[in-house]
Amino acid sequence: MTADEYPVSPAIGSRIAAGLALAIYVATVVVLAVFTARDLPYFLSSTVAGALATSALWIAATNRRFRWWAAAAAALLIAAAIASLVAAGRGAVAVATVIVGIVAASAFGDLALRWEVREAVDRRFHDVGPARRGVVLMNPRSGDNKVVRFHLAEEARRRGIEPLLLEPGDDLRGLAETAVARGADALGMAGGDGSQAVVAAVAAASGVPFVCIPAGTRNHFALDLGIDRSNPVRALDAFGPAREATIDLAEVNGEVFVNNVSLGLYAQIVASPEYREAKHQTVAKMLPDLLGPRAEPFGLTLEGPDGQVADARVIQVSNNPYTLSSVTGFGSRARLDTGRLGVVTLSIGPTSDVNRLIALEVAGHPERYEGWHQWTATALEVHGPPSLAAAADGEARTWATPLRFVVRPGALRVRIAPKERGASPALLHAPAGASTLAGLARVVRGRPSGIVAGQERGDS
Repeated sequence: MTADEYPVSPAIGSRIAAGLALAIYVATVVVLAVFTARDLPYFLSSTVAGALATSALWIAATNRRFRWWAAAAAALLIAAAIASLVAAGRGAVAVATVIVGIVAASAFGDLALRWEVREAVDRRFHDVGPARRGVVLMNPRSGDNKVVRFHLAEEARRRGIEPLLLEPGDDLRGLAETAVARGADALGMAGGDGSQAVVAAVAAASGVPFVCIPAGTRNHFALDLGIDRSNPVRALDAFGPAREATIDLAEVNGEVFVNNVSLGLYAQIVASPEYREAKHQTVAKMLPDLLGPRAEPFGLTLEGPDGQVADARVIQVSNNPYTLSSVTGFGSRARLDTGRLGVVTLSIGPTSDVNRLIALEVAGHPERYEGWHQWTATALEVHGPPSLAAAADGEARTWATPLRFVVRPGALRVRIAPKERGASPALLHAPAGASTLAGLARVVRGRPSGIVAGQERGDS
């Protein structure tokens, strides 16, 4: 599926819901205005509070990142609107009418705006039957012993899946290839993202579907597949009747990665012995020194859409573009099937304001920094020192330069359990403009609201 194939036009039901939401919204504001028309302060406070309350509820329904903030704001605004009605001398009927109007407008708006996420997920996945001979490789030491704590081997056997528990020194790739040679028609991996990439590469090469079991530390791949990372047992249900999608894989110098490869600053942080046990604390401790005026340059160069990017402090190349909230690569991807690499670079000149960058990093908006650049590409080449430290899917690695990145569109079939959401946080973080009047108006006209559209931009 290409980047241009969805989101499609909303269904007639979504367009009707959007129209009803807008009509009820306007009617509710008019009712508030009529009930408080004799007193200008109450008129202004009630109509503004009522209008904003409904918009806040739409944002709460479609944006997971700001859900609780928006819900709290909506509650306060509804209370303000009701207080204005009471102060204007209106009784229970007026209050009930306004509350019903706000709730109804919010409910219809929710139905109208959610179609785009549903459409993206439904078009990505299709139903498949159970695997005949599923095999799942398990790393008992990964993710603070999740395989053992969740009894994953026993749960797999109970579902008719063959578990293969890794011992120290085992050849993971060789075990996966042997499992396919013995007749496995679905391969799974219970472990961290580095192990997921190894087994996914074997599954892709063999043409069998892959099952991601989130038994690692952070499980970013599972996050972007829309798998509940807190429930690795449920992920095993993907070997039964399941939903399947085709996604991209990426390679660096011929080696597959499922998430991203980071060079420069983040690679140094990952190589730190403290990083594995205390990620955020280690980042906060090391960042000022690595970005300061005395920091050694990394000597990384690459070609960007506007010419050569020289002496980049951070380069991240990802399997599909991220919606990032940190220079260290924390974020998620709205899609895994765009056929594009995501590229992010951070450059700091001699006169750059490093304190501003750190402040933006803490605020979760590093993209506002003038040295931050983000685009997409189908291939990329990075030059630097002969031996280059990197973090590949969160694991410290070293490669000889140049590093050549390519994307393999539609290389991997993935299965997820029927009860999994199938949508990443980036897909569920609707822009505010898509979650209010403008988004609903676009749905009424038969256009995407913008919740999914425009998640990836900046082709090179």
